[in-house]
Amino acid sequence: KIKAVKNQQFELAANLRDKEKRLIEQLEDEQSRWEKELAKHREIVDEEKVAEVVAMMTGVPVQRIAQAEGARLLKMADELKNSVIGQDEAKKVLSVAVYNHYKRITQKTQPDDIEIDKSNIIMIGETGTGKTLLAKTIAKMLNVPFAIVDATVFTEAGYVGEDVESMLTRLLQNCNYDVNAAEKGIVYVDEIDKIARKGDNPSITRDVSGEGVQQGLLKMLEGTEVLVPPQGGRKHPEQKMIKIDTKNILFICGGAFDGIDKIIARRINTNAIGFNVDKLDQEQKKNNLLQFVSAQDLKSFGLIPELLGRLPVVTHLDPLDKATLRNILTEPKNALVKQYKRLFE
Repeated sequence: KIKAVKNQQFELAANLRDKEKRLIEQLEDEQSRWEKELAKHREIVDEEKVAEVVAMMTGVPVQRIAQAEGARLLKMADELKNSVIGQDEAKKVLSVAVYNHYKRITQKTQPDDIEIDKSNIIMIGETGTGKTLLAKTIAKMLNVPFAIVDATVFTEAGYVGEDVESMLTRLLQNCNYDVNAAEKGIVYVDEIDKIARKGDNPSITRDVSGEGVQQGLLKMLEGTEVLVPPQGGRKHPEQKMIKIDTKNILFICGGAFDGIDKIIARRINTNAIGFNVDKLDQEQKKNNLLQFVSAQDLKSFGLIPELLGRLPVVTHLDPLDKATLRNILTEPKNALVKQYKRLFE
């Protein structure tokens, strides 16, 4: 009797295993059928379909949006072209940087969205090539606060001279002490080469207007909350301070960097000799060595690596030749010849 019961249980278990196997096979068949059906109806999402969705939601064709952005950028480049002769590379870099700054401060960030970092700029060019003029021309075109400051007056905190925070005071003054507007402004720091490190001198005095100022600029360029004295000058313990977040302030630095051409010449070896040396190419390189400038050359000149890391975009201004000087005298809106014509009217 016990043996018969055991046989019945074994048969039942075998039937259940067969049933389970059939169900698994049916499930796999159903799954493969659904995958085939999905493959038939699956669509590849390309740029055109995305453009259609954007146009449907906003009512503005994507092509028109792209054209409008391009038009704004071209307008800025054209304005620079009318005011400054030559320097196409610097104009292009500045226009794109300022335009990207506009886009960055106006974008609506989502929690999981990509956050665009600011790209501060450093411009290298000989005296009179138009660094400050480029900055002033941009200042006239923009709807954001713009301040031009001179780096020669800055000293390390605690010494006679201005603190680096005073450049933000000028930005505040240009927007009537509107902190929200100032936090989206642009600061042009002129004569940045004058705060270069003064070499390995054996002097026992501190380099308070050189390396000390560079170290004071580090956190401000990167983005931090700075306490600014409202009237500028030195900070006092009982003085009321204005807190400014520099995270969205674009810094453009410019300087002549007199003598950096020798550093570049040493690096690219312009005095090469031999039968296969192209003399004409060597002469062209010597006439405009600034086009080969890199962060390595600026470090050799005296800027500390931490500061260069916060000025990622390096651009140059070409030296002026005879044809360019003639154009400068005659072509721009405020050319010298046009000024004399107006005086003699």
